[in-house]
Amino acid sequence: MRTKLEININSSLCPECGGKIIPIQEKGENVCSRCGLVINERILDISHTGKRAFTKQEKEKRERTGSPISILLPDMGLSTVIDKSNIKNPDLKRAAKWNSRMTWDKRNMLIATTELKRIASNLNLPSHVKKAAIRLYIEAFKKKLLRGRSINGMVAACLYFSCRKRKIPRTLQEILEETSVSAKNVRRCYRTIIRELNLKAPSTDPISLVPRFIAELRLDVNAEKKAIKILKAYISTYSISGKDPKGLCAGALYLVCKIQNRKISQKEIANLVGVTEVTLRSRYKDIIKRLNIKLKK
Repeated sequence: MRTKLEININSSLCPECGGKIIPIQEKGENVCSRCGLVINERILDISHTGKRAFTKQEKEKRERTGSPISILLPDMGLSTVIDKSNIKNPDLKRAAKWNSRMTWDKRNMLIATTELKRIASNLNLPSHVKKAAIRLYIEAFKKKLLRGRSINGMVAACLYFSCRKRKIPRTLQEILEETSVSAKNVRRCYRTIIRELNLKAPSTDPISLVPRFIAELRLDVNAEKKAIKILKAYISTYSISGKDPKGLCAGALYLVCKIQNRKISQKEIANLVGVTEVTLRSRYKDIIKRLNIKLKK
């Protein structure tokens, strides 16, 4: 024999007041709409299982939502295509033809997003940098800053600004190597977005470049700590305004190699970092002079 309470629980009425029971899917509870009594809680979702899907039918059965919304996915509009084969009216044919064509705004965003993803993938940039770069590009596009400027150049400039803003150790030269646009064009686009969008150009921290080049030179952890210590002492004492961060990093790396008696030439470090040997020697001598470092002969 089932009790009155069990009968009411299995039914759609509240056992206390007789009100209607409503399910709350987010919390997994059944609650009375009148008195608020929680009838059942922690209800298991048996409509979806955690089993792996191998066939198309199993994948469709397990599907819960569509693809996630991302700013990196350009809006291509509706995917409806009008079949022109059965249209005999020439005016309707022409209308269907123009309907299938993409507007310039959407084509621009498609080209920019594809180029940005390609460069970011080659440079192994994180997702938040790509999203910040495409937001900056959209803002520049809305301000009509692309008139007379190339799409690829503006994409490279936005990526470079996003890397500097989030202190990602990627130099302008590395971005230029991944794009077909000239350095002059990219620099011009970079200055434009800084000026027109009222952005504050962040300075590249030379310390952030050290771990990468230490790994590429195959130096140990002690060399990395020594180079960071030298750069911190130099930056805390003297201004680095107007000095190339790559040059300071190259000078510190060469100084560490000299201290540890590593047989790594100036040319090798300069080519790796992306500066000239003259710049490397200049920053190397400046660091020794200002920090009063004495090397053993």
